[in-house]
Amino acid sequence: MAVIDVVKFDGLKNRDWMIYKHPSEELVFGTQLIVQEGQTAIFVKGGLVADTFYPGTHTLTSQNLPILKSIVNMPFGGRTPFTAEIYFLNTTVRLDINWGTTDPIQLIDPKYYVKLRIRAFGQMGLKISDPVTLFRELIGGMQKADFVKFDKIKEYYRGILVIKAKSAIADAIITNRISALEISIKLEALSQRVKEQITPEFEKYGFHVANFYIQSINFPDEDFEKINKILEDKAAFEIMGDGRYSTKRSFDIYEGAANNQSGIAGAFAAGGIGLGTAMGMGASMNQAVGNPIHREDTKECVSCKARIPIDSKFCPECGFNNSEIVCECGTRMEPGTKFCPECGRKVER
Repeated sequence: MAVIDVVKFDGLKNRDWMIYKHPSEELVFGTQLIVQEGQTAIFVKGGLVADTFYPGTHTLTSQNLPILKSIVNMPFGGRTPFTAEIYFLNTTVRLDINWGTTDPIQLIDPKYYVKLRIRAFGQMGLKISDPVTLFRELIGGMQKADFVKFDKIKEYYRGILVIKAKSAIADAIITNRISALEISIKLEALSQRVKEQITPEFEKYGFHVANFYIQSINFPDEDFEKINKILEDKAAFEIMGDGRYSTKRSFDIYEGAANNQSGIAGAFAAGGIGLGTAMGMGASMNQAVGNPIHREDTKECVSCKARIPIDSKFCPECGFNNSEIVCECGTRMEPGTKFCPECGRKVER
């Protein structure tokens, strides 16, 4: 190959390139090296990084190639020829590097107690801040090529990005008890946390993390439907009130069962409660709908705290036995007492 007098790389039409190897290795002292803005040129001899040049026009001499001169170990002067590989590195900031989780983060939503499969997607910006470190730590281990794209970096660092992003998202949802439906307002803080965690990893290889964003956190529609059902029930709960919502749910079961051949017995089976409790519940519903109970005619259930008729033995809401308890020693005790205050005997219910 003929000796060339000017070495430069004008760049490509797009900014996707990260490293470009100049095709010629035949040089002489006196050759001009032109390094454009946003570039750094590195001379490599025998696989070792020699001298580095930054933007500007440089005339190659023994003065500005001291490391290469020591490697070649030969007298330089005049138009003495020599060989070396020249790599141009793109030091401009790349702000459009996309990333995403390859597999979902599986966790339980702390607010709705629903298993979710969460995925995250975002974008980051990188800049080569230490070309020599990058070449020694990363490029030297890559398969030698005349042209390397920034996409190659995503292959090397995808694992770091995904692990750190998953860790931050899971920590926010589980440790800080933030529902997946509410996490969108936390994306800025989460992005900053992940950036702080990945920055040292990229700096090891000569990169500066200009920015890092988590743009979206989402999960499948079928997972959302589970939460949506809970929200619908919660809305009904808030409209009806504690007692009325429970009564409504039980009434729905009995009404559906009464329309089939099994009748009321089917309703009891469907509701999963005993006959005595169901009878008490029916009385409670009748009173709630047709014969309202005054507060002075009620008492508070020991178990669920619902207001129930004062003479009810069993709570129509939860089925708890609210009748007075008499110990074998004859002591009368309040409902819900577990041990007799006189003899210490455990109360059998």
